[in-house]
Amino acid sequence: MSEKALRVLACGDVNGKFEILFNRVRTIQKKSGQFDLLLCVGNFFSPGPECQAVWEEYKSGAKQVPIQTYVLGANNQDTVKYFQDVDGCELATNITYLGRKGVFSGASGLQIAYLSGAESPSEPAPAYSFTAKDVMSLKLSLLSHSKFKGVDILLTSPWPKDVWNYGNPPTEANLKSCSALVASAAVSLKPRYHFSALQGENYERLPYRNHAVLQESAQHVSRFIALAGVGNPDKKKYIYAFTIVPMRAMDAAELVKQPLDVTENPYRKPEKDGKKSQAARATEEEEEPAQQFFFDLSKQQGKKRHSDGRGGQAKQPKKHPQPTGPCWFCLASPEVEKHLVVSIGEHCYVALAKGGLTSDHVLILPIGHYQAIVDLSSDVVEECEKYKASLRKFYRSKGKRYVMFERNYRSQHLQLQVVPLPLTCCTTEDIKESFIVQGQEQNLELLEIPQHTDIKQIVQPGTPYFYVELDSGEKLFHRIKKNFPLQFGREVLASEAILNIPTRADWKACKLSQEEEESQAKSFRREFEPFDFSLQD
Repeated sequence: MSEKALRVLACGDVNGKFEILFNRVRTIQKKSGQFDLLLCVGNFFSPGPECQAVWEEYKSGAKQVPIQTYVLGANNQDTVKYFQDVDGCELATNITYLGRKGVFSGASGLQIAYLSGAESPSEPAPAYSFTAKDVMSLKLSLLSHSKFKGVDILLTSPWPKDVWNYGNPPTEANLKSCSALVASAAVSLKPRYHFSALQGENYERLPYRNHAVLQESAQHVSRFIALAGVGNPDKKKYIYAFTIVPMRAMDAAELVKQPLDVTENPYRKPEKDGKKSQAARATEEEEEPAQQFFFDLSKQQGKKRHSDGRGGQAKQPKKHPQPTGPCWFCLASPEVEKHLVVSIGEHCYVALAKGGLTSDHVLILPIGHYQAIVDLSSDVVEECEKYKASLRKFYRSKGKRYVMFERNYRSQHLQLQVVPLPLTCCTTEDIKESFIVQGQEQNLELLEIPQHTDIKQIVQPGTPYFYVELDSGEKLFHRIKKNFPLQFGREVLASEAILNIPTRADWKACKLSQEEEESQAKSFRREFEPFDFSLQD
């Protein structure tokens, strides 16, 4: 990691839940090392005597804050009393109120622009609001510098209006409450990261461009991240960890690199956008389906047939590349241990993992020969998603969640490992942290990617990688450059922090007799049947 890089935590609405937040920070720092600062957006305080009583302990120094923390101002009249100076002040040891609007520049050179409060349509504004005049003042303070390229971070409590355009849409946000003034600020300030809250929703938008392609010089991308409230009952993500090198310390070519999943700027309306969309759809329609194979492994499973939907024979799909040698996972291959197969669809099948971590550890595999997720055609991807949904419902019925991982390294056939974990053993956040921390111990950097990002947008076919997906939709990704521990995924899940069965990290130590495998497969097949989409009419 560069000496100039800072490790930063961002947090959504605290709502006076200081104990939950700071205990969480302590846990993160114990597992992952010290962070440089914590940035809080949304409501830091809440109305009511409970918040005030706990706050007095921090204000007096009776309770300590484990990290330098910066907060935004009030969003309602009930909490204005906590902010004594509108221009910013220290609220308690290690907790600083940034102020109504402005730019904070640390010794590192990191530049943080901020706008406190909710949008007000008119002047004069209440103490907990900002107006168009405030936004213009903030813009001018930065845009007046001839070398201004953008800010590293922008903090606002309201979401910017239209941020979802051209990207992945939020699912539960109240879009009518979003702020046009915040969107205007984001257009001009070009933040590399923009954090907001107030909606109780975790939403990570795909990165977007700050320049018009082929019309303007390349500029850095922006990432908008909305965070939920601390300690929310739905366990939505409320804290975000990231590493950032200040813009002014970065190489220009490195700064303007465009990720594969970048989108148009949501606040601009690109020309010919409709034509681009049509072209994208045309490309998708031209995809060739994979070669398909059909088996009748049992009377219960039923024979799969391929037809054109009108009773006639369908056209033969274009042949997919075949393995260069024996493949243990192509369903047409004689090497496949068919007694482990528990379900067969049109394009994919599910089989018990040989030497599984648990008795219900399974694999989702393509019937045809594909090496990785990024090689799959749209038909295979669609059916893979159906199997994931079926398995999610099945495991939930047993009080479990699943973790799925893929290792596209020293393997010739895609294997999506699906490992169920008891809901009581750990949270999704614990699982994610275990992968990240144990990766750091082996010099492997696992990056969190937006939930709605297609992995094909991040990595090209033929590139080695390791990929983790939680049933919450959260994803981790590592691009393999040199050697990679083949059992890493199993080692993390078998570790003391998760399943606490370290002796089962190596599948070879968990092999059963064929009779035992047949018994487990039969049992799994019977229990999974009500959830198996491939058996439903």
